[in-house]
Amino acid sequence: MGNPSAIRVHLALFAIGAAAAVSGLPGARAAEYTLVPSPQTVHIGYFNAALKPVLTIDSGDTVTIESVAGLDPAAVDASGIVPSRAVPEYARVIRREVTDRGPGPHILTGPIFVNGAVPGDVLEVRIHEIDLAIDYGNNVQRPYTGALPEEFPGFFQRIIPIDRSTKTARLAPGVVVPVTRPFFGVMGVAPLPVMGRISSLPPGVHTGNIDNKDVAAGTTLYMPIYAAGALFSVGDGHGAQGHGEVDLSAIETGLRGKFQFIVRKDLKLTWPRAETATHWIVMGLNPNLEEAMRIAVRETILFITQRFPKLSREEAYMIASIAVDYHVTQVVDSTKGIHGMIPKAIFVGQ
Repeated sequence: MGNPSAIRVHLALFAIGAAAAVSGLPGARAAEYTLVPSPQTVHIGYFNAALKPVLTIDSGDTVTIESVAGLDPAAVDASGIVPSRAVPEYARVIRREVTDRGPGPHILTGPIFVNGAVPGDVLEVRIHEIDLAIDYGNNVQRPYTGALPEEFPGFFQRIIPIDRSTKTARLAPGVVVPVTRPFFGVMGVAPLPVMGRISSLPPGVHTGNIDNKDVAAGTTLYMPIYAAGALFSVGDGHGAQGHGEVDLSAIETGLRGKFQFIVRKDLKLTWPRAETATHWIVMGLNPNLEEAMRIAVRETILFITQRFPKLSREEAYMIASIAVDYHVTQVVDSTKGIHGMIPKAIFVGQ
């Protein structure tokens, strides 16, 4: 279970009730855990089915997880934007002690092993809460990256103060944005074991770095599982981001999220999906943005015809064109993303 001081078990148990029967949970009661970052509970820049889990839980359990902002604490200190005490000590320790770094940039908390999860299942992750964990963030532009690589050959970084009491962030003089709906850019499971270590940068069928601002608190994420235990990891906290994420980053910051994990053996997915109170969300991921769009449309048709079998593929295609909003999720992670928002309210009497 990793570092015992980094994992605190809440002994209080709670009833799952009717949801247990619906979701096929193994029991009617579940445990709550807290997982905080430390050199023993994070991995940097990659997913890998061979990673040793830092926490093992049962289906139905809830874990409160804190993420680490990827910003160098020394850069925060030098900026003078916030006092040095605003930087969590774990961020300094991780920066100093974790030397095994993968090809990607993300500091990920995890992985979490979910008992009973096997390849072919789906991991349902109910995102109950997401809160800001620190008083600053940053936006970074690296040479020849982002949506306009040839036009921005230099390095740019802005340390951004965050006011957690007003839930605002000051980007520039006279420019203040709300940080009322933070979200985790990276939520993913281990890839197929034969793939070994893969970068945390591009998203894929393992989910990972989707950078989807619509997958926030109150959303349920569904991820196909490729390795025993699923091995869920999370990070890349975003205080705010537009649809598209064009300059390489958002307001990158530290977050604290409360997640409930449920193993679904009654679902079969190829691509990740999500659900809010008002919408079903399908995703298309591909290095080519047009192909990502085609995948998202195919996923829309597949979802509608499976959920509502009385509707034909032609009718589902029509609905996709008339009633589904497709957003450019992000264009900066090599693999680009499109996600479609299918409104629940239009399906009357189905």
